[in-house]
Amino acid sequence: MSKGSPQVLVGSLLRRARPVQTAWERLGRRVIAAAGEPEAQLSLLLVGDRRMRRLNHLYRGRNSPTDVLAFPIREGLLRLAPHVPRPAPELLGDVVISLRQAARQAKNAGHSLDHELATLFIHGTLHLLGYDHERGRREAERMQRKERAILQAVEPVPRLFREHSAVSRQRSARNPRLKADR
Repeated sequence: MSKGSPQVLVGSLLRRARPVQTAWERLGRRVIAAAGEPEAQLSLLLVGDRRMRRLNHLYRGRNSPTDVLAFPIREGLLRLAPHVPRPAPELLGDVVISLRQAARQAKNAGHSLDHELATLFIHGTLHLLGYDHERGRREAERMQRKERAILQAVEPVPRLFREHSAVSRQRSARNPRLKADR
């Protein structure tokens, strides 16, 4: 990753859905810049519900999938080894998003999956920067204001996943349950 501009490394453990790498990277750079971290670097991992449930159980003790988890490097190292030299200040950490949970939330909220994914990415990025809505009402409101401001700054949100391949469309036609992977 080059220094001087925000960088996002995008990974996916999804079998059917294919993220548009360049769209995610572009969105990530815009989010990081709008968050006020012009040289920051982070990684994003897109997963399904089973993996998210395992991660949520392992790191938060909750045996259910969640929408987004954030693993801040700065905060984690300070807690584990306060006297060890800090990593490069531009390294923020990792954001993990469950595509299925995001799809359910988008449907319930009545907006696009891309909008929900962008919102979750922003939310996770803010956690990497030290925001935490679980610390109290004031912090939750502060975080929510920042989320809205960043979302407004990065709109319009690009298409973040490719259309299914012809094989996947055929499977979806035979099995309507598979359409939920979109």
